[in-house]
Amino acid sequence: KNETVKYVQHIYLMMNKPAGVVSATEDNYDRTVVDLLKEEDRFYAPFPVGRLDKDTEGLLLLTNDGQLTHNLLSPKKHVDKLYYAEVEEEVTEEDVKAFQEGILLTNENYKTLPARLEIIEAGYPSKCLVTIKEGKFHQVKRMFNAVNNEVIYLKRISMGPIKLDDKLELGEYRHLTEEELELLA
Repeated sequence: KNETVKYVQHIYLMMNKPAGVVSATEDNYDRTVVDLLKEEDRFYAPFPVGRLDKDTEGLLLLTNDGQLTHNLLSPKKHVDKLYYAEVEEEVTEEDVKAFQEGILLTNENYKTLPARLEIIEAGYPSKCLVTIKEGKFHQVKRMFNAVNNEVIYLKRISMGPIKLDDKLELGEYRHLTEEELELLA
C-alpha cells in the first residue's frame, strides 16, 4: 500500500501556557511545556522560544527552527511582546512616563528599553497592557516592582506579529497557520 510520507523539517507551535508549568524542555521538579505536547509533536524536539515565568500564562511559541528563535529573541531585532497585567496598587500617569523612559532595574543596574504602559482600568488592582522590546528575567514584574507595585496576574498576548489564539484553552496548543508563518518570515 503506497502512502505518501511528508517530511517536515521544522515544527511551529503556539501554546496557551498555563501557570505552574515551566518554559523548558526538561525540569527535575515541575511539568514543562514540552510535557503538554502530544507524542508525535514531541518527536520533532521543539523548544520554547524565550521563556514565560512559571506563574505567567499566555502565548508561547515552540519550534525546532533555531534561526526563527534567534530572530524573535535577538535584542537587536526589538520584537514587541505584549502582556496583560493586573497589579496590586493603582497605576498612575507617572508610571506610564517612567515605562516610556525605561526603568532602572535594581540589583542589576540595567535600564530597560522604553516600554509602553497602557492603563485599561485604574484601581486596586489596576489592569493594564505592557509592551516591551526585550525579555529580561522577570522583566515586567521587576519593572512594576521598580515603581513600587506588585504584579498579581500576567499573561502574554502577543509576540511580534503573532497573537495568542483566543480559542486555545490553557494548556492547549496548535500548529501555526501558513499566514502566521508568513508573518514571521
